[in-house]
Amino acid sequence: MLIEVPRPVADAILGAMEAVALVHGEAGMTPKDRRTIAAAGRIAFGFDEEAAMTPLPVRTPDELARVLTDAEQARVACRVLSIMTAVDMTLDHDKVALVREYAGALDVHEDYLEVLRESVNDEMSSAAACMIRKNLLSFPALDHGVGDALDAFLPYRDGREEPELAARYAALGELPEHTFGWAFWDHFHRNGFAFPGAPDGLSEGFTTPHDSSHVMAGYSTSQAGEICVSTFIGAMHPDHPMAAEILPVLFSWHMDIKLNEIAGSFRGAFEPERFWTAWDRGHGMRVDLLDADWDFWEATEVPLDELREQYGLAPAEPELRP
Repeated sequence: MLIEVPRPVADAILGAMEAVALVHGEAGMTPKDRRTIAAAGRIAFGFDEEAAMTPLPVRTPDELARVLTDAEQARVACRVLSIMTAVDMTLDHDKVALVREYAGALDVHEDYLEVLRESVNDEMSSAAACMIRKNLLSFPALDHGVGDALDAFLPYRDGREEPELAARYAALGELPEHTFGWAFWDHFHRNGFAFPGAPDGLSEGFTTPHDSSHVMAGYSTSQAGEICVSTFIGAMHPDHPMAAEILPVLFSWHMDIKLNEIAGSFRGAFEPERFWTAWDRGHGMRVDLLDADWDFWEATEVPLDELREQYGLAPAEPELRP
């Protein structure tokens, strides 16, 4: 369970989510809005099926602030509310304004709220630059000293390849098939990815923790899988999770907004049940794969299932692991 709060507080947060969805009246509430709120009730708050479908009283910002007095719970609540601005695949000024009003009432001031404001005020280039910068900074092993994000993600081009590094990763294919290292090698092999060190390879500081998260959590590299893995990472590694991980993938893979030259874009890949499950699974991890102290190479010979158990990774049904 992602958010452990008393039932009245959970109802108030879910009621505020409904208020964002209803900002243009009942006609503006989509089936996916309803699924998003119901799935949050079940997965994020731990309601049973019947309770998750119970009609909720819509809460104003001041009403929510009166029942939600814990600062950390308020921060999480604002992050949850912000998801409702993306569900219908449009950038809606009124929804963003209402989320920012809730944040003001709760005394929450986080960078993603400015990203949302810029995105609905014809300042998408500034919003994108902020998200890319925060994403870079969320990976401690990336070279943050380069001037261009493309150079940070693609450091082995133009004669700067590191063949010994690429060979070390390629050798993971010789490990037993049940190990984490072999699964990492297989993930690259199946997807046709170049290993770190190869001219076309992504930076080791980014791709090793990012793709380790794919392998560990069992998410594919489809658009839906990328939403899930970045949501998983944002919950596991709470360093600007909204601006660095979750909003960028919702913009890219659900709202069809291309943020940079590396990431693609797509429309409609957000699925509420998968999304909240990914957030919940990342939140439950006992080991942060993006932490500078996590040793990838030390883990490579450990059986993957054993590593998942050690790290506290909750299982998920196949339909919830795109």
